[in-house]
Amino acid sequence: MPKPIILLSCFLLLRVSVLAQSSQISGTVTDTIEKKALANASVLLLRPSDSVLIRHTRTGAAGRFAFHNLPSGHYLLLVTYPSYADYVDEVEVKDSASVDLPGIPLVLKSTLLAEVVVKGTASVRIKGDTTEFNSDSFRTEAGATVEDLLRKLPGIQVDRNVKITAQGESVKKILVDGEEFFGDDPTLVTQNLRADMIDKVQVYDKKSDQATFTGIDDGQREKTINLKLKDGKKNGYFGRATAGAGTDGYYDEELMANYFRNKRKIAGYGIVSNTGKTGLNWSDRDNYGQSVFGTANVDASTGAISIQGNGDDLDTWSGQYQGQGSPSVRTGGLHYNDKWNDDNQSINGNYKYMNLGVTGTNTTNSQYILPDTVYYNNQRQVFNNNIVRQTLDGNYEAKFDSTTSLDLMANGGTDHKTTFNGFHSVYLASDSSLVNSNDRTTTTTGDKRIVNSNLLFRKRMSKVGRTFSLNVRENYTDDASSGYLNSETRLYNHGNAYSDSLIDQFKDYRTTSLLVDSRATYTEPLSKTSFLVASYGLLLNNSHSNRDSYNRASGGKYTALDSLYSNDYQYNVLAQRAGMAYRFSGKKLRVSAGADVGRSRLEQRDLRADTMATRRFVDWYPTASLSYAFTSMRKISLQYNGSTSQPSVTQIQPIFTNEDPLNIYIGNPALKPQFNHRLSLFFNDYKVLTDRGLWANLWSNYTANDISTSVSVDSVGRSVHQYVNVKATWSFNGFLSYSFKWKKPDIRFNMHVNGNESSNSSIVNGLTNDTRSGTWSLGTGIDKSKEKKYDVGVDLNASYTTSNSSINTGVVTKYWTYEIQPNIDIFLPLKLQLHADADINLRQKTVLFPNNNNVVLLNAYLGKKLLKRDALLIKLAVNDVLNQNVGFNRTVNSNFISQNTYTTIRRFAMLAVVWNFTKPGTTAPSQRF
Repeated sequence: MPKPIILLSCFLLLRVSVLAQSSQISGTVTDTIEKKALANASVLLLRPSDSVLIRHTRTGAAGRFAFHNLPSGHYLLLVTYPSYADYVDEVEVKDSASVDLPGIPLVLKSTLLAEVVVKGTASVRIKGDTTEFNSDSFRTEAGATVEDLLRKLPGIQVDRNVKITAQGESVKKILVDGEEFFGDDPTLVTQNLRADMIDKVQVYDKKSDQATFTGIDDGQREKTINLKLKDGKKNGYFGRATAGAGTDGYYDEELMANYFRNKRKIAGYGIVSNTGKTGLNWSDRDNYGQSVFGTANVDASTGAISIQGNGDDLDTWSGQYQGQGSPSVRTGGLHYNDKWNDDNQSINGNYKYMNLGVTGTNTTNSQYILPDTVYYNNQRQVFNNNIVRQTLDGNYEAKFDSTTSLDLMANGGTDHKTTFNGFHSVYLASDSSLVNSNDRTTTTTGDKRIVNSNLLFRKRMSKVGRTFSLNVRENYTDDASSGYLNSETRLYNHGNAYSDSLIDQFKDYRTTSLLVDSRATYTEPLSKTSFLVASYGLLLNNSHSNRDSYNRASGGKYTALDSLYSNDYQYNVLAQRAGMAYRFSGKKLRVSAGADVGRSRLEQRDLRADTMATRRFVDWYPTASLSYAFTSMRKISLQYNGSTSQPSVTQIQPIFTNEDPLNIYIGNPALKPQFNHRLSLFFNDYKVLTDRGLWANLWSNYTANDISTSVSVDSVGRSVHQYVNVKATWSFNGFLSYSFKWKKPDIRFNMHVNGNESSNSSIVNGLTNDTRSGTWSLGTGIDKSKEKKYDVGVDLNASYTTSNSSINTGVVTKYWTYEIQPNIDIFLPLKLQLHADADINLRQKTVLFPNNNNVVLLNAYLGKKLLKRDALLIKLAVNDVLNQNVGFNRTVNSNFISQNTYTTIRRFAMLAVVWNFTKPGTTAPSQRF
C-alpha cells in the first residue's frame, strides 16, 4: 500500500478515536403549566469561571437540543425564551460520557415576577420578597449546625454572641417549616439543628398577621429566616447527647432529642453546664416581662401602660446571663407542633424551665464632663444572683372554612429570683482629690407571675379584598419582692470627710397590672390593586403599685415606716385609636399612606395622700411607604413613620427612691410631647451568574421636642436630675454589604460597612450640652474550603468611635478598635479533626483609659470520630488557650464616658464525648463538631 494512503488511514482512525472519546449534552425544554415543548428556545453553554460563551444553539420543534464533541469539564447551561423566566443549571461532563438532562421546565414571568431559578453552585432563588438559598450549594463540613451554614450565606452575619443580621437588619424570628420552634428561640434552632437537614434557607421580611390575612401591605416588617427541612428529614427521630468534664470544675452535659413525623414535631432538650451555654437567650422576655417596679409609663403607640422607675432600690438584674460573671445553669424544655384536618387546624406549644445562678465582680470607670471641670467615678460591684424561671406558651389555630379563621394564643410563667449586690463607689475631682464615696449592699427575694392571652378572629367577605378582623388581648402581671438596703455616704472637702449619712431599711414592693386591648380592622377594595384600610382600637389598663420602706426601730426590727420613700399608687388608663390608610399593590410598584390618631386619658391616684392627677392627650401616627421591584433580584423601598410620645408619669412625677443619695430625681409637669420621625431606605441587587450580592440599608431618626435631662451637679458631686424638652435631636445609621465568589480559586468574600452618627442634647449646670458621637466600621470576611481536607476563614473588622461635648470642647474622645476572627479546620487521617479559632480584639488606649485592654481569645480542639458512620466523637478542647479573656465594654453618652470590665469565663480544658443518634433504617447524621 502506498505510504500516503497508509498515513491517511492512520489519520482517519485517530480522528474516529478522538470523536468517540468526546462527550455531548442534550435535553428537552418544556412549559411548566401546559407541559408543551418550547421550540426555538435559546440554549447557551457558558464557562463557569467567567460566564464566557462557549456554545449556542436553539431547540427544535420537539423542544430538543444537543451539544456535541464537548471536552470534559464543568459548564453553565442557560436557557432563555420570550415571556419566560431564565433557567440556569451547572452540568459536569466526563470523558466519553453523554449527558441527557431531565426535562427543563420554564416558568412564565406573569406567574413568577422575573424569577431566576438557579441550581448547582449558583445557589440563590429570589421570588417576590423572599431570598432563598439552596443549602447544599454552600459547602459545610460533616456535622455542621445551622449556625455554621448561616455564616456562609451572602448578606448574613452571625456575631460571637450568636446575634444574626440579614441584609443589614437584625433577625427577629427563626422558623422551621414556617412554624416557631421552642417559642422561636434562635439559639436552640441554630445550634441544635444540623445543616444537612436543611433543604432551603429563606430570608424575608415577615409581614404582620393582618397584612398576611388581607393581602394588603401595612408596612410592618420583621426580618425572618425560615428553615425548610429536606423531605427525608421530616420522619424519624434524631438527637445528640454530650457529656464533658473539664479542669477547674467546669462541666457541660447536654441532650437534644427530636421526633418528626410529617407535620408533627416533638422535641426536648436539657442542659447542665457552667461554661456559659444556657441554651436559651430568652428572646421572648419582652413579651414575658422584665422587672416592673416603679411608676407608670404610657406607650402611646398602643395605649399600653408599663411600670418603670428611676432605678430599683433592690434589684437591677434582668434574670439573664449576658457574659458577665460565672454562670451555672440547669435548663430544659419540651416542644410540640402538629397540623391536621387538611392543615385547617394546628397547635404549637412549648414549656421551658431554667435555674440560673451568676456570680462575679464588675468595675466601672467613668468621666463626667461639666462646663468648667470634669469628675471621675470609679465603682466596683460584687454580685450573686439566682433565678428559677418557668414558662408555658401555646397557639391554636382553626380555619372553619376558606373565609373564616380563629387564632388563640396564650403564654405565662413564673419567676423566683434572689439577688445580692455590693457596691463601692468614689467620686474624684479633676485633680484626683476625693469628693464623695458610697458603700451599699442590696438583697432581694422576688416572685413574678404573668398570664397573657390573645384572640384573633378573621373573616373574608364575598367581594375579593373586603375583610374584617377583630383582635383582643389580655395581659396580667403580679410582681412582689422584698429585701434590704444598707448604704453609707461620705462627703469630703479637700480630702477630709465632713458629712456621713446612713440608710438601713427593709423594702416591701408589689405591683399588679391588668390590661385588656381590642382592635377592629376593615378593608375595602377600590380596585384589584388598591384598597382602603380602616381601624379602631380601645384599651383599658388598671395598675396598682405599692412600695413600703421601713427603718430599723429601737427593738432591732424594721417596723418604722419611712413615708418619704413609701407610696401607694393606682393608675387607670383609657385609650382609643382610629386610623385610615390607602394601599396600592401592583406587580412592581407598591405604595401606601395613612395616619392614625389616638386619644388617651391617664388617671393617677396617690392612695396615701388621697390625691388624683388626670392627664389627657392626643397622638398622631402618620405612615407612608414606597417600594419598586426592577426585577426579583433588584429592589428598592422607602418607608416613613411618625409617632407622638407623651412624657411618662415617671418624668412628670417620679417616685422618690434612696438607692443612691447622690442622685436625686424631680418631676416636670410642664413637659411637652415629643414627635419622632423615622425614614428608612433599603436596596438589594443580586447577580446570579457571578454570585454577587449587594445590600444597602439607610435609616435616620429626627425627634422634635426631645425629652432629655437637666442635671445640676454641686461641689460635692451630688446631682439633681429633671426631665426637660430640648431642641431637636437626630441619628443616622447605614449598612452596606457586598459579597461575591472568586470562582477559580473557589474563595468567597463578604465586605460590609456599618455606621451611625447622632446628635443629642441635654442641660448640664444650666448650660445646653450638645453631644456629637459616631461609630463607623469596615469589615470583610474570607472563606476557602476543600471537602474533607480543610476549611479556612477569617473575619476582619475595624471601628472608629468619636465623641465631643459642646460644654467642654477640650475633652474629645476618639479611638480605634480592631477585631480579627480567624478559624481553621484541618481533616487528618484516622478520622481526626483539628480545629482552632481566635477572637483578637485590639483596643486603642485613650487619655481616660490608658490601660492595655487588648485580648487574644484562642480556642482549639482535637476530635476523633468513631463507630459506624462517625456517630461518636471524642473531643479534647481548650477554651481561652492564652488565658486572656477579659470582660470589656465602653459607652459614650451625653456628658459622660464609661469603661466597664467584669469577670468572665477564662481558660479551661475539657474532655467531651458526643453521640449523634438517629432512627434505625434512616440515614445517620454526619458528626457535629
